[in-house]
Amino acid sequence: MIIANVALDGSGVLSDIELVGSVISSIVPAGSPRGTGVEVIDGGGGVALPGFVDSHVHLTQWAAARRRIDVGPATSAADAVALVYPYARTAGDSVVRANGFRDAQWPEEPHKDLLESALPGARVAMTSMDLHTLWLSPALLADLGIDHPTGVLRDVDGLEAVMALEEQEDPAELDRAVLDATAALAVRGVTGVVDFEFADNRTVWDRRLSAGSPAVRVDTTVWPQWLDEAIERGERTGDVSALSELIRRGPLKVMLDGSLNTRTACCHDRYPGIDGGDAFGLLLETQESLFELVSRASRTGIVPAIHAIGDRANSIALDAFERAGCGGRIEHAQQILPEDIERFAALGVAASVQPQHAMSDRDIAENLWSGRRSVAYGYGTLHRSGARLLFGSDAPVSPPEPLAGVAAAVFRTDDDRPPWHIEEAMPLDAALQAACGGRRALRVGDAADIVVLVEHPEHRTVHDLAETEIRATICAGALTHAAVG
Repeated sequence: MIIANVALDGSGVLSDIELVGSVISSIVPAGSPRGTGVEVIDGGGGVALPGFVDSHVHLTQWAAARRRIDVGPATSAADAVALVYPYARTAGDSVVRANGFRDAQWPEEPHKDLLESALPGARVAMTSMDLHTLWLSPALLADLGIDHPTGVLRDVDGLEAVMALEEQEDPAELDRAVLDATAALAVRGVTGVVDFEFADNRTVWDRRLSAGSPAVRVDTTVWPQWLDEAIERGERTGDVSALSELIRRGPLKVMLDGSLNTRTACCHDRYPGIDGGDAFGLLLETQESLFELVSRASRTGIVPAIHAIGDRANSIALDAFERAGCGGRIEHAQQILPEDIERFAALGVAASVQPQHAMSDRDIAENLWSGRRSVAYGYGTLHRSGARLLFGSDAPVSPPEPLAGVAAAVFRTDDDRPPWHIEEAMPLDAALQAACGGRRALRVGDAADIVVLVEHPEHRTVHDLAETEIRATICAGALTHAAVG
């Protein structure tokens, strides 16, 4: 295959890129002689970049969310119930699934009684925007054998309930939905993802491949519940599946704290309006148990990836990496003490961040984290310190739109409001590199994972950059998306 007439940067100089199998074999001036019988994709003068990598996604949850009721616009618990009401009225015995509520600034708390009052006997499950809260109706709680005073399950309890719900779904239907979702990712220029789904991901993807091949490369994370099995099998991060070159073993995922919206992200300072032991957020691992997981995984070749949102959680995660003498990843890294910023680069710890979160969380962060010494969503500060940044969406928390993430990181706004903490903006070239999984440019010998944009995104406004047209996507040397016309 040859991708013809594309620029490799903003210079406008055109090249032809030849692919052999799943590798870039040559890059030559446009119009150079070529062999016969070669498939040619005309880039039309667009720009070819390394394919976008969503470094943090929950594929099953995103695939399912695409089919669920969107309750994101709800400004109260009553609003959320009203949005679900028309669907639940006609659902019969089916479970009504909704996604995307944000209750951090609601005037009232969500509660199972609200659902029961409006929809007696209905089986309803609403998942929060950040995936850290599951709001269940009394009938569904009873079906799952869960006795809970409010029906609002947060963090680990919510994850376990989500797994229980998924066990009631048809695996074949879910697999088809996930494979369809990977095709939708290719339309967005994505060629690879790191799948942080809470599941036995090796088993899930071994089964899923019998239904078809994904349109993107998938790095499958391992959670602590399945770490022993992975170690016994001798798995290492980066190992390619024997069933498909598109499936690789990813990092170990460790949940260390909660989230900002649930006020369970673990911080050095108290949350306003909360008293007692919960006022600083939630730690899901002790310092000793975290160190044990990090050191055991790293010794056996599995890269640790620690979910840490609050500044205290980030301090503890960095301490664990330092004590274990290994690098790894911190997922989210939303609030960091100034003295911890330099530790990312020094310890070889990548900051796996989601720039769209900074935009969707800006009002809540101002309400709950303002006036603190720590840096919030400090992508510019991390970049200037030399830290390696990786961009993702955390879909379905944010839509998996890589260019929207780049625009958010560069402009620090996604609407008509002024930039939020413009000092934390990143240069475009650094933001594109973070969105491309750390690859800066296309080179001979690289994997043939390529996105072709209609034009280079430099000098574009925030909205124009986010909406830049994807002309073609190539993953492992195969065309996975081509724009019509």
